[in-house]
Amino acid sequence: MLAAVLHEFDQPLRVQEVEVQEPGPGEVLIRIAASGVCRSDLHVMEGRSVVARVPMVLGHEGAGRVEQVGPGVTSLAVGQPAVIALYGPCGACGDCRSGAIERCMSETRRNNMYGLMPDGETRLRVDGQTLYPMVGSGSLAEYALVREAQAVAIPEEVPLEFACLTGCGVTTGVGAVLNVAQVHPGASVAVIGCGGVGLNVVQGARIAGASRILAVDTETSKLDLASDLGATDLLQVAAGDSIAEAVGERVPGGVDYAFEVVGNPALVVEAFRATRPGGAAVMVGSPPTGEDIPVDGRLLFSDRRLLGTTGGGNVPARDIPRLMDFYLQGSLNLEKLVSQTLSLEQVNDAFEALREGKLARSIVKP
Repeated sequence: MLAAVLHEFDQPLRVQEVEVQEPGPGEVLIRIAASGVCRSDLHVMEGRSVVARVPMVLGHEGAGRVEQVGPGVTSLAVGQPAVIALYGPCGACGDCRSGAIERCMSETRRNNMYGLMPDGETRLRVDGQTLYPMVGSGSLAEYALVREAQAVAIPEEVPLEFACLTGCGVTTGVGAVLNVAQVHPGASVAVIGCGGVGLNVVQGARIAGASRILAVDTETSKLDLASDLGATDLLQVAAGDSIAEAVGERVPGGVDYAFEVVGNPALVVEAFRATRPGGAAVMVGSPPTGEDIPVDGRLLFSDRRLLGTTGGGNVPARDIPRLMDFYLQGSLNLEKLVSQTLSLEQVNDAFEALREGKLARSIVKP
């Protein structure tokens, strides 16, 4: 099959032939119809992610049809449309058995993060070398071979070129609102950073029934999209501006919930300062490893909460079907998230768009 392979950090991907094995027990081979390109892919490309290793097939927002199933697979059948989730829980550890599936950090999930199956191996090879699929997915390819727990069947009515985004960006943004913050109807919300994930925080806040949704960004084009997707207030800021003060001018006393969706420690502090007493700030973006977030202890003393999340606290088998329902009901807009559609051979153009930071999402169709 053809796949977009990273051989060296900070170098373009190479689209080349790679070998993929047949699915073993509990494994599924999916023919990829479309894959989103996420900023997390760029972090791996630049060597700034803990899961980065080479050679690696990038991509982790994939959707397609089941091509083949291994022995023991019961939740998916050949020909079914499916989304590849950000991870697959083990189903057997203490967290999974207690219902805290999103906290599963078993050896199975840790292997998943590093592109390994439970046996510690991958199913991909390139030029005789072991080839790692990003977070067990590697969706910038013609096929992806994943664990059954990482693939979720979806309705036929949902176009795969939009469904793929629910594998990470949509699930993370909406999940941060519904699962982590648990935004209540009538709440006021600030969203700092309106890229591919931030726009879905906006949508999640609208779905949750928030009465005020303040979108904060430096780019007019992103704020325009945020307005289309449910933001009630648009705040264009420049580097060095006090976001907390700008939010306070619109919502005196601060908002009920603030979401930082950039991965900048200074902006996490601004999000925390933008909340009212009793409010909550959620760090959705991924800050660089080792960076401190200095918060004023007096703000914590006033019953504010600072929360973190990985992937919006999502449980694949619960959250992806819920997003499909939202889409089919018309409350979740996936079409507006797609800024451009590219072929696999054009994959490096998607990463250039990420660096420029002016688009929501690029979709690659192998």
